[in-house]
Amino acid sequence: MSLPKTQYDLSTHSPSDTDAEKGGPPVYADEAPAVPGEVFVQGDTPYAKIQRFVTRFGVEPRGIERVPENERTDRNVMKVGTLWLSANMVVSSFAIGALAITVFHLGFVDSLLTIFFINCLSVTPVAFFSAFGPRFGLRQMILSRYFFGFYGVKIIAMFNVLACVGWSSVNVIVGAQLINAVNHNVPGYAGIIIIAAATFLITLFGYKVVHVYEFWSWIPSFIIFLIVLGELAHSGKFSNLTMHTGDAEVGSILSFSASVFGFGTGWTSLAADYTVYQPANVSRAKVFACTYAGLIFSLCFTEMLGLAVATATQDLVDTSYAKGYDSSGIGGLLGAVLFPPLGRFGEFCLIVLALSIIANNCPNMYSITFSLQVMARWTQAVPRFIWTFVGTLVYCAIAIPGYSHFESVLENFMLLIGYWLAIYEAISLSEHFIFKRRRYDVSIWNAPSLLPPGVAAMLAFCFGVFGAVMGMSQTWFVGPVGKMIGLPAHGGDVGFELAFAFAGIAHIVFRTVERRFFDR
Repeated sequence: MSLPKTQYDLSTHSPSDTDAEKGGPPVYADEAPAVPGEVFVQGDTPYAKIQRFVTRFGVEPRGIERVPENERTDRNVMKVGTLWLSANMVVSSFAIGALAITVFHLGFVDSLLTIFFINCLSVTPVAFFSAFGPRFGLRQMILSRYFFGFYGVKIIAMFNVLACVGWSSVNVIVGAQLINAVNHNVPGYAGIIIIAAATFLITLFGYKVVHVYEFWSWIPSFIIFLIVLGELAHSGKFSNLTMHTGDAEVGSILSFSASVFGFGTGWTSLAADYTVYQPANVSRAKVFACTYAGLIFSLCFTEMLGLAVATATQDLVDTSYAKGYDSSGIGGLLGAVLFPPLGRFGEFCLIVLALSIIANNCPNMYSITFSLQVMARWTQAVPRFIWTFVGTLVYCAIAIPGYSHFESVLENFMLLIGYWLAIYEAISLSEHFIFKRRRYDVSIWNAPSLLPPGVAAMLAFCFGVFGAVMGMSQTWFVGPVGKMIGLPAHGGDVGFELAFAFAGIAHIVFRTVERRFFDR
């Protein structure tokens, strides 16, 4: 819907005379709650000509602009659940579970409980913000303007771009490892390019094609993971490793929790992107439930399976699993499970799991566009699919040289993502429940003078970073609070807990003052 008093100038792709920022397309009015789809393809500008050409092939033209209610026709709520089911029914999630044994040296039961309870916590914000898409028709980064302000959200978008690129990089490394485990003659860079190209072809077309692919792609992955489970059980190599005690156990549990939390909650900053075409009257509880179910089942199943398989690497008699992991990482570990009993079919299974990475990277490469478009007026003028292509090139450039350093990169990156998203969630949730009190004016989504100033959010963000630094425990730095937990040499990671607490408390204080001063 659009306000009657606002007339759209389709030749410039902008409402006339009321731009929030002057200068060029596609910038929209303070007073326009939504942007009709025809705006993107009408006119004689280069932007319109490009959009007209690509829409012939079914490419989605819309970027960060709010979706009108009459264009929100996707009523299949189940698709939301299957999207997150497919995005996490992948070997990257399996690799997270394996970290409990190969990196943190935990027992089986303590790792199992950590995976379950931390995932229950980490996916809650993702499900919560997914319900905002149908309600407002706004992408997650545009919704974040209501929490961080028109200008403050640009900093958040920068972090989200880094997250999308980083996740995609580590994911294709896992996939390339699987391909290399099947055929050692296929170099890592070739596997990376194959997976990245397939991901781009899907995300090129946008929302509908991404949802169609994710609706089905979890099925073959789930079947193969069941085969892995069956072969592990039949081999008798699973080991119920004993849980340790003392300071070392505490530190390792906390650090493993940070990795699990970072992976699960990493979808929060793009949650609403995949529900913006659903009707405003769709049940928010149903959206929440479908999202939560898709996430919690896929994450717990794959991570617990990865944990169980990794226990076999500690077998001192039969070292085949350990040798497979040492030679080709997660790909070699899965190869040790599948190749001896299944032969060529086992190799086929591993290739399918390698291609499952596509489902994990599609949300990253689709949503990276909206973070880039929110940065500046000129970035918004670049069509969505071009930014998707640029993002693909960048993460390939990072993944190819990083191929041989997967495990350390994965661990450190998971922790880093957990830190910034804990801050994002603390500020967003406190703004929603305490200051917005669940009330939003959707007509000001592009109005800098009406949105929050963002000063309080940015100050709170800095406090959150301080909390993360105080509590982090990584190979290159252990914070003073982290040193007090676990063994002195390694500590225990409480960075995301402190980041959330510091940012949340600081935001409540600063935002109270900001509202009194700016009255918005």
